[in-house]
Amino acid sequence: MLKITKFGGSSCASAEQFRKVRAIIESDPSRRFVVVSAAGRKTKKDNKITDLLYLCRAHVDYHVDYHPVFEIIRARFLEIKAELGLSTPIEADLDVLCEKLPDLSVDELVSRGEYFTARLMADFLGFPFVDATDVIAMEFDGSFNFEKTSENLKAVLKEHDCFVMPGFYGKTPDGAVRVMTRGGSDISGSILARCLKADMYENWTDVSGFLMADPRIVENPRNIERITYEELRELSYMGASVLHEDAIFPIREYNIPIHVLNTNRPQDPGTLVLAKIENDENGPLITGIAGKKGFLSIEIFKRNMSNMVGVVSGTLDVLRKYGVSIEHLPSGIDSFNVVLGRRDVEHNLYDILAEVKEKVSPDSIRVTEPLALIAVVGRNMNARVGSSGKLFTALGAAGVNIRMISQGSSEIDIIVGVSEPDFDKAVRALYDTFAQ
Repeated sequence: MLKITKFGGSSCASAEQFRKVRAIIESDPSRRFVVVSAAGRKTKKDNKITDLLYLCRAHVDYHVDYHPVFEIIRARFLEIKAELGLSTPIEADLDVLCEKLPDLSVDELVSRGEYFTARLMADFLGFPFVDATDVIAMEFDGSFNFEKTSENLKAVLKEHDCFVMPGFYGKTPDGAVRVMTRGGSDISGSILARCLKADMYENWTDVSGFLMADPRIVENPRNIERITYEELRELSYMGASVLHEDAIFPIREYNIPIHVLNTNRPQDPGTLVLAKIENDENGPLITGIAGKKGFLSIEIFKRNMSNMVGVVSGTLDVLRKYGVSIEHLPSGIDSFNVVLGRRDVEHNLYDILAEVKEKVSPDSIRVTEPLALIAVVGRNMNARVGSSGKLFTALGAAGVNIRMISQGSSEIDIIVGVSEPDFDKAVRALYDTFAQ
């Protein structure tokens, strides 16, 4: 068996966490390829290395001395090195980084958090260090060149049968460092799993897998033992942030399982993410509940709209003009709603409304805000009668007014819009109903 093993920032935050990582790696000889994030917070009051690097860049941009911030970064790395008795000579490289910092691109600067963390981890594990720029091939638009990445890996594997690689960044065709979105180390591990055709992609973090609901809202929610790629995609998009939602795409077509595990509790079963889960008739009705705040709804009403051409498309043309993406588009015979992120329209909402009125001449147009969206996700909902009824009954009993409802064509989720003040109450009501 071949496993790709990725450790998040919390797993690399201190010498103590490094020791936990080594114990995990040494417990299974199939864990030969390791991807790490930049060192995260040691405590809640601490700072992530990545955030400190961004802060250094901000200091440079505003002509403020960045050296005090950089010294915090230096101290964190040297503390880990000293406590573990490592020999990797990073001091000189840190000096060079500090000197060249104002002239570096943002991407190259921020990538150094993963770079130095991986070098220290490689030393501690006794594994070779392989730079992500020698493996992960990226295009100028930020997409991935899997063919080139596979070629790079073949060259690396001629020299090494194991290695530690930094996550979060790669190299564009012109040789420049390019970082991914925040949490991109998850994607790096996924790409490695795809190109090596791994049997398993392990993602080690500081929680024991996915929970059925946000523990900040629901007390002691149940753990999700198994989940499909599709369900994970839905829950991640709606706020379940254990795993970067885009980490699914590189490995989906190869049906490589993802195992989300806890570095601090390696004995916990975690959550297994699979392409399909067969013969699940007796499984739970839902897999999980997730939601986000920060939306608004624009309702367009026009009599006999179903017999007219261009009402919906005209509205979408206006939103496209302003670069606004649409979250949901529930519709009726004479009306439809466009659900948007408030931040996307906070500076031009009234201009958008004016242009929609001019373009499609609605009988009325109404804005509902602040709106929160909640997704109830479950692969078994489409095969069982009464799922929607249970949802409506639960929210009605809790005194929550449903402002919008939408169901995807796959029928694995039902999304409701509620007023933001009702968000927590709605999540608890749905969990109490469906998690029993």
